[in-house]
This record gives sequence, structure tokens and C-alpha cells, in this order.
Amino acid sequence: MSDFNDFNNPQVAKLPKHLRQFIVDQHYEKYTPIDQAVWRYVMRQNYSYLKHVAFYPYIKGLQRAGLSIEHIPDLQTMNDNLGKIGWGAVTVDGFIPPSAFMEYQAYHVLVIAADIRQINHIEYTPAPDIIHESAGHAPIIADADYNSYLSYFGSIGAKAMFSSKDFELYESIRSLSILKEAVDAPAEDIARAEKQLQQISENMGEPSEMALLSRLHWWTVEYGLIGTLEDPKIYGAGLLSSIGESSSCMSDKVEKLWYNIDTLNYSYDITKPQPQLFVTENFQNLIDVLETFADTMAFRKGGTESIVKAIECKNPATAVYSSGLQVTGIFTDMGIDGNDALTFIKTTGPSAIAIANKQLEGHGKFYHKDGFSSPVGRLKNQTTAFEDLSLEQLKELGIAIDKRADLTFESGIHVTGLVKEILQHENKTILISFEDCTVKESNGNVLFQPEWGMYDMAVGESIVSVFNGAADKDAYEEITHISDKQTHKVVYDEKTQQLHAIYRAVREIRENGTNQEQLPILFERLKSEYRHDWLSAMEILEILYHKQLYPELEKEVRNYLELKSANEADHTKLINDGLHVIENPVTQLINNED
Repeated sequence: MSDFNDFNNPQVAKLPKHLRQFIVDQHYEKYTPIDQAVWRYVMRQNYSYLKHVAFYPYIKGLQRAGLSIEHIPDLQTMNDNLGKIGWGAVTVDGFIPPSAFMEYQAYHVLVIAADIRQINHIEYTPAPDIIHESAGHAPIIADADYNSYLSYFGSIGAKAMFSSKDFELYESIRSLSILKEAVDAPAEDIARAEKQLQQISENMGEPSEMALLSRLHWWTVEYGLIGTLEDPKIYGAGLLSSIGESSSCMSDKVEKLWYNIDTLNYSYDITKPQPQLFVTENFQNLIDVLETFADTMAFRKGGTESIVKAIECKNPATAVYSSGLQVTGIFTDMGIDGNDALTFIKTTGPSAIAIANKQLEGHGKFYHKDGFSSPVGRLKNQTTAFEDLSLEQLKELGIAIDKRADLTFESGIHVTGLVKEILQHENKTILISFEDCTVKESNGNVLFQPEWGMYDMAVGESIVSVFNGAADKDAYEEITHISDKQTHKVVYDEKTQQLHAIYRAVREIRENGTNQEQLPILFERLKSEYRHDWLSAMEILEILYHKQLYPELEKEVRNYLELKSANEADHTKLINDGLHVIENPVTQLINNED
């Protein structure tokens, strides 16, 4: 996006470059009259049902987030409202990589898919859509305990290590969800994509940190219940935006379990209703469970097992030395001693060095374009950690500018060369640069030789943290791989455009109270030319019933819908639920909500 629109929202304005790249314009004008009717139908159903089972006053939450039951939300209005509670919102194209999604949460920004589900997926959509993201996630943002969980989850999720399999899985889920939401996708393409997803899912191996975290996210943020096992309330956005599952999930067929660290053992299938759900007593418990898991993660543990995770990732990660120095790159090798402690680490390809998440000048990925390797550990016969030796102590060891140094580490790694620079940060030595340098392991294996140029040696006794992505993301230009599979954009034929015109006319009659004499003509056209449509007939019935117009026509439309409900299994529940809301109007309920 060249000219970035921050909607005058401070949270959105703070987003760094590598997150801005996913943002797309909402293009409000592309929502059709059918899209608007789908939004209104789902929201009326949601409210009619959720007032009994949602954890918080649903309408109040909607209003605080700048949403209404009547219209698809406009991003500017949402940002004006969310800004008052310290959050913002942006629109993206379908699924984005999980780490980016998490990082947006850490910045207090909701990510909203710009598209809306088709009418034939009105109860549940496999793809992210504006109903799920805004009507599901936004209303509960006003709850302070919940939104602090959400942003904390984001900051931890953004550091989670992936496996290379996770990247394959993400691409596979994204392409399947796009196909399923496409109007004209051939059945064999969908079947092929489902088979591919199944093969990848079945061969994931040990779940990565991100895979485990995404389970916690799924069973809380998306499908969470709160309260007691006997009488839980819904707070998960996946349930709040699925008019099918929000009611079916409350039946005894769906097992309710307490939410705790063992929830990590339950994987999920994004395409099917959930066999069990997890109940938390309060939102603080969510933070406690997350904290327990975070203590097992590479960004807190460091050491050998964390570098193993970085090598398996096959994507840029960052290792942090005990001196504070951060090395970013694709990790490909490491050395370990008899006690499984690290002796050196190595990246291949563009690498960068940073301190406190800011790239060191002259140490970007173009300078270190072929990779970076460096010892880890103490110098032999030294009781003080290498990084804690003062310049005076270093001099005593023969390490001084323009002097030849000869260093041997406890691991046996031997470094000899002409010292050209000693970098320090907050009283710690972080990097020593050598000319004419040779680095060898104790077995004679050469790690660096003079003709390769300047040798920059990281200083640090241990690796204290390893996390996903770059330390200084914008400098590393971690313009993450944006999927080349874009969601399908629909072109409407003449007949569909005429159906849109009918929907538009019905909405104007309802909102303005004018041209009611058009209703019999509009229904006649629906009946003769659009037999597959049920939602516009439902909206006509709603006006006739509430305005007490044309009793004969009202009876005819009702019979028409009841016949459809009886004969078209796909529409039975939708029509019956729609009739229920017409007779138990949402507007009266809204005014009565505390």
C-alpha cells in the first residue's frame, strides 16, 4: 500500500512496515445488496440467540466497536469507536500468516477479512470473513481483562517458532478456503485441495510452538466458553459468528471440559464442528495457562534445543546471545559439546546483527549476505563470562585494537586474527571484528579463513533466547512471503445484478417506508425468476408482517417460504430461524438490553 490510511487511529498508525504490507482497502462499494442482507440476517439471528448465551451484553459490545445489526461495518466507523478503547482495525485479504496475525494483536489492532461469506455459506464459512472477524472478535474487545489477554497472546505468538511444515499447512488451508468461497470452483479442484490438506495435516510430525499456541488460540479466542461446566457462556468469536454452531455447541453432545494446560493436547479441524469445547472460570486463567506454556518456548529457554527449533524452521529466526547481541538468519548448523551445550551457531544466506531490536550499522543482510557463524561460550581458563570482561581485562588477554589476538574457547574453538573493532553495549562486549582471521574447531575443522574477508565474532557465553523472524523486522525487510493465492473477486452477470436490484429495492422500502406498493411486483419477480432465493422473500415478509400490509400477500409469501423450508433441506433451518426472528423482533429486544 503506497499511501497508508491509518484511519486517524493511533494503534493503526503505529503498525510497522512488515505488517502494513498485508493491509488491503475495504472497498465498501463492492458489497452487494445481497451481502448487506446476509450481514443483517446473520446479525439478527446472532442477537436473537446470543442474548441468552453470550458472555457479555452483545449489542452494547457491538455499539462500542462501531457495528450495527443493519449494515456491514465501515472500517472508518469501527476505528473511530475502537480508538476510544485503545484498539484499531484493518482489512486484509483472507488468511494471513499466523505470526503476522498474532503481531497485529500485540499492536492492539484487529485484523478483519474484507470479504463477506456467500449466501450459501451463511451459517458457517471456512474462510475468514467480515462477519466472523468484526461481529465475533470486536464486541468483546471492550472487556479489559479479555483485551489484555488478546494483546498478550499476540506478543507471545509473534515470537513462536514454526516448523517448515506449518508454512505448508498455512498455504494449503488458505487455498482450500479460497476455493470453497469461490462461486464457480470445480468440485474436483476442491476435492484435490481437501486431499492435499489432509495429507499435510496427517504428516505434521511433532507440533511446533506455533502449532501448540494456535490450539490455545482456537480453544479460547475462537471457541472459548466461560463460567461453569453446567452453564457456560460463549466468548469465542468462531462461535459468536456461526449461527449454526453457536446453538448446536450448547447441546450435551458437545463435551465441555475445563480449560487448562492439558488443552494443548487437543488438535482441531477448521472445517468441522467441534467435538468438545473448553470452559474457563475467568479470563485471568487464560493468561495463567498462556504464561505456563510461554515458559517452555524457545524465546524464554534459549540453549541447544531452541537452535534445533530454528534449524527445523528453515525460515529466518533470531538467536540472542547473553551479551544481548541478536543474530538473524536462516539457521543451518550448530556445534555442541559432550554436555549438549552450544559451541557455535551458523546461518546461511542473508543474515543481520542487531542489539535491542535495532540493526547494528553496517551489519545488515547485504553485508552478511552469505551467512554468519560465531562461537558460543567462555574463553579457556576464565572465570568471568567473555561479555563481562572490561576493555582493560581484554587488553590483558591480548585483545586490543590493531593487535593480533589468539583466543581459545572452553569448547576448543581457536580464533586468531588482527583485532579491528571491539563493540560494546551497556558495559558488555558484544562483537569483535578481525582481519586476517582463522577460526578452527579442536578437531582441525575450519570454520573461517583469512581470504573470506573480515570476521565478525559475536561475543556471549550462551544463547538465552531464540524467536521467530527478525530482530529488526523493518531493517531486515522481512516483507514476509505474501501468498500469491488471492481470494476470488466476483463479476456478476445481468440476471444476478437484477436480483441485487430487488434486494436494494426491498431495503429502501423497509428503511424509508416508501414505495410499499412495489412489494407485490417484487415478490412476483422473485417467484417467477429467482426460485432459488429465499432471503429476499423473507425480508418482504418481515415488512408485510410488521407494517400489517397486504394480508393476502403476507399469507402467500409465508406459504411460499414454508413450502421451501419443507422441500429444501439446505434452507429448512435458515427459513425457520428467519421466521422466528420476524415474530420475535430484534429491535424490541435491543431496546430492552441492560
